[in-house]
Amino acid sequence: MQLTVYFCWGCSVFLASGYSSFSKSMETGKKQYQVQHGSCSYTFLLPETDNCRSSTSYVSNAVQRDAPLDYDDSVQRLQLLENIMENNTQWLMKVLNQTTRLELQLLEHSLSTNKLERQISDQTNEITKLQEKNSFLEKRVLEMEDKHTLQLKSIKDEKDQLQVLVAKQNSIIEELEKQLVTATVNNSVLQKQQHDLMETVHNLLTMISTPNSKNNFIAKEEQISFKDCAEAFKSGLTTSGIYTLTVPNTAQEKKAYCDMETGGGGWTVIQRREDGSVDFHRTWKEYKMGFGDPAGEYWLGNEFVSQLTNQKRYVLKIHLKDWEGNEAYSLYDHFSLASEELKYRIYLKGLTGTAGKISSISQPGNDFSTKDADNDKCICKCSQMLTGGWWFDACGPSNLNGMYYPLRQNNNKFNGIKWYYWKGSGYSLKATTMMIRPADF
Repeated sequence: MQLTVYFCWGCSVFLASGYSSFSKSMETGKKQYQVQHGSCSYTFLLPETDNCRSSTSYVSNAVQRDAPLDYDDSVQRLQLLENIMENNTQWLMKVLNQTTRLELQLLEHSLSTNKLERQISDQTNEITKLQEKNSFLEKRVLEMEDKHTLQLKSIKDEKDQLQVLVAKQNSIIEELEKQLVTATVNNSVLQKQQHDLMETVHNLLTMISTPNSKNNFIAKEEQISFKDCAEAFKSGLTTSGIYTLTVPNTAQEKKAYCDMETGGGGWTVIQRREDGSVDFHRTWKEYKMGFGDPAGEYWLGNEFVSQLTNQKRYVLKIHLKDWEGNEAYSLYDHFSLASEELKYRIYLKGLTGTAGKISSISQPGNDFSTKDADNDKCICKCSQMLTGGWWFDACGPSNLNGMYYPLRQNNNKFNGIKWYYWKGSGYSLKATTMMIRPADF
C-alpha cells in the first residue's frame, strides 16, 4: 500500500520516529520523501526550493521592513509555527494509525480468504472423490444386475425343465398306479381261484383217505352255527379261525373270522385289510351282502352287522398297523348300524384307545356310501374320488376301505387306507381290522 501526503512547513519536513527508512527523489522540480513502514510505503511531496527561498526572502524583507519590531513578536511567530507543526504531526500520526488498522484488517481478510480457498479446494477434492466412488459403485451395480439377470434366466430355464420332468413323471406314476390296480384285481381273482381250488383238492383228499369219508363230509357241512363269535367262544371254541354264523331272524349262514385271542377273545371280525389282495371299490349290493375271503381280506356285510347290532349293545374295536411296525387301536363302547332304509347309518359313542383322542369316523353318524350310491355330505362324491365304501362325511378324516398302497408308495395318497388322527390324511396304512363283540361279554 502506498500513501502520498503533501506538506509545506516553511520548507521543512517532519518524519515520524520509528520508521525503518526513507528516500528522496526529484520529479518535475518537486521533492518526494518516501517512508517504508512494514509492507507499506508513504510518499510526502514538498514545495519547490525556489518557492521556499522566495518565501524566505519575503520573510527577510518583511523583517527588514519591520525591523523596528521587537524580539517578542518573532518568538510568537516561531511558537505559532511550532504549534502548526505539532498539529500536523498529530494529524500524521492519526493517519499512520488508521493505515496500520487498515493493514491489519487487510491481512485478516487475506488470511480468511486463503482459509476459505483452502476449504473450497478440500471440498472440491472430496466431491471429486465422491463422484469417482459413485461412478465405481454405479458400474458395480450394473455388473451385478447383469449377473442376476443371467442367474434368473438360468433358474427359470431349470424350473421349466423340472416342470416338464415332473409332468412326465406324474404321467408315468398315474399309468403305473392304473397298472397296479389292474394287477391287484387280477391277483385277487387268482388268489380266490387258487384258494377255492386248494379247498376242493383238500376235501377230495380227505374223502379219499378216510374210510367213512362220506359221513365225515356230511358232518362237516352240518357243523354247528352261532349268532356271533362271542357265542362260539362261550361254547368252548377258543381257537381263532373261520366260523359259521347265522344271520339273525333268518336261516342264512355267514362265514366269518373269529378272533379268540385279542382282549379275551369273542371278537367277530367285520373287516380286514392286510395285503391288497381284494378290491374294496365295490357296489352297494356287494357291501350289503359282503365280499372277500374270511381267511384274508374281506367285508362281512352291512346287512348282517345291522341285524346283529340291533339285537343288543355291541362294542367296536379298530386295530391299525403302519409300515414302520407300529400298532394302535380305537375302541368305541357303543356301536350299531341302522337299517338299509336309513343307509346303514353308523352310531358310535365312548372313544378310548391309542389311535387318536378324536374319532376319525365323523360324528354324529353318517350314512354309508359306495361308488354307485352317493350318500355323503359333499357334492364331489367321496366314494368315487377316494374309492371304497365308507361312512363319509364331507370325505372325512378316515377311510379304511380305500386303495391299498404297498411300502414306499403309501405317502401322499389321499385315496388310500386313511385314519387321520393317528397318521394324518396322506398316509396309507399297512393293515386294519374292524371287530365287534357284545358289550356284556
